[in-house]
Amino acid sequence: MNIVGLQGSPSLGSRSGSLLHLAHSRLRDLATSQRSISLRDLPAEALMHAQFDHPLIRDALRAVQGADVVLVATPIYKAAYSGLLKTFLDLLPPDALRGKTVLPLATGGSIAHLLAIDYALKPVLSALGARDILDSVYATDAQIPKHPKLGHEPASELAERIDNALRTLVDRSPISA
Repeated sequence: MNIVGLQGSPSLGSRSGSLLHLAHSRLRDLATSQRSISLRDLPAEALMHAQFDHPLIRDALRAVQGADVVLVATPIYKAAYSGLLKTFLDLLPPDALRGKTVLPLATGGSIAHLLAIDYALKPVLSALGARDILDSVYATDAQIPKHPKLGHEPASELAERIDNALRTLVDRSPISA
């Protein structure tokens, strides 16, 4: 199983990045390959000007197209996923997520932004062909406190929610059979 994670936070050491890392760690035994792409590390000008021929953009797009599972992690700002993530998703071909399993992961300051996944992110994932969208995981900042050595550490109940979201995928795997 080829797993690619998209980290849509413009911040280094973000809470959504810690969710992505946790989801990747839970899938380690099922993966034939795993890759995490921090969209903030892609060249801004190439992203903004849709330079499909830029080697780093081309590589990131190819990674998503070759994935079996795509983990999409983003902070929620003003009731929507990050503009950085939107800019990258806009570069994907119309059916880039068809036939892939997608797990949306999001973080926000309060529970008030929970529905941003359903009303903002999932429609775009569907427009890109995603039909196998696992139960999303939303976490508030309080559920992912700062850790002195790890940056941020998701609470144990949050880890359990990620496990539950991934259970369908794990159960389908021939390794778990």
